[in-house]
Amino acid sequence: MPMESSYTAKLPEPDGSYHYTPEEDAIWGELYQRQMKLLADKACDEYLEGARKLGLGPDRVPQLRDVNRRLQETTGFGVEGVPALIPPSRFYELLSEGKFPLATFIRRREHIDYIEEPDIFHEVFGHCPLLTNQSYANFVRRFGEKAVALGKGYSWHMFRIFWFTVEFGLINTPQGRRCFGAGIVSSPNETRTAMEPSASEFRPFDLMTVLRTPYRIDIVQPIYYVIDSFAQLESIIEEDIGARITEAKALGDFAPTFEAKAS
Repeated sequence: MPMESSYTAKLPEPDGSYHYTPEEDAIWGELYQRQMKLLADKACDEYLEGARKLGLGPDRVPQLRDVNRRLQETTGFGVEGVPALIPPSRFYELLSEGKFPLATFIRRREHIDYIEEPDIFHEVFGHCPLLTNQSYANFVRRFGEKAVALGKGYSWHMFRIFWFTVEFGLINTPQGRRCFGAGIVSSPNETRTAMEPSASEFRPFDLMTVLRTPYRIDIVQPIYYVIDSFAQLESIIEEDIGARITEAKALGDFAPTFEAKAS
């Protein structure tokens, strides 16, 4: 995770609210309407239901305290406002406490289609709806607990699990393959690519394979891993992750597949 940002985190008002300008509300609204239309037949039902439970809409940037309250009422998870980029150790610590770290700024209009740094649209629209699903929320919390317990030497490989599930995961459903990862549902280009059968490679989720798969953050993903249920994630995170990472390190990474996608 890079530690420099071109954006400044918003600070809460004395009442705990965050101030957003009319332009920032308008940017949220445009992003929300565009993505919800696109996701209607591409996101899994659990994601779409979660967005409804959170009361997300196009009118204004959601308030962190409202998102936190609704998550607490559903799965007991919560959120905490942070600068856009935080150390991995703090990131994992918050997850282990059942708090998803939320960047509080929203992207500027010149970055409306793509931003490398996580902003509140990516965080709330992308990550929070599925945290209303108990199995998924359990997985995220246990992921944080395992990452904290294993420590720095395992951090990079732990984030590969996060990358190919929480950020860029797909799930098999009775309606076909659907997206749930925040990096997919919050990005129009990623949504279209992830749902186009010939655009990328789709692999069944296998922990050892995931741990050996390198990735880049600045391109549309060339590989997606597909789970069969969110309960499967709960099961995966209860494996001896430390031993599996040690094994993956000994075997080494697979050759990168993303050079051809870098243009």
